[in-house]
Amino acid sequence: MAKRILVVDDAAFMRMMIKDILTKNGFEVVAEAADGMQALEKYKELQPDLVTMDITMPEMDGISSLKEIKKVNPNAKVIMCSAMGQQAMVIDAIQAGAKDFIVKPFQADRVIEAISKALS
Repeated sequence: MAKRILVVDDAAFMRMMIKDILTKNGFEVVAEAADGMQALEKYKELQPDLVTMDITMPEMDGISSLKEIKKVNPNAKVIMCSAMGQQAMVIDAIQAGAKDFIVKPFQADRVIEAISKALS
């Protein structure tokens, strides 16, 4: 059965890019969210196998959303996505429980590697 993934990014273009990479590699994108609040709601509703989470978003940022998702499910698998130069945020994300992080612009092989590693 295909692994179910929730894609979270405030930029529709980025969601589309990641969704494209995932579906071409046999993953099922069960939902998309444009901010951390939506991500939390969708996570509770759908219980996906993994979440790709942007760090910088309106309403609730990715790290806050990650912490809330971890409260719902301590075993949640979340991979953070960040633009270059956000190393401090990436460290915060890993400390908050993120499995890995992917740097934008996305490279398909790196995305698949991070997701496969987190799911294994």
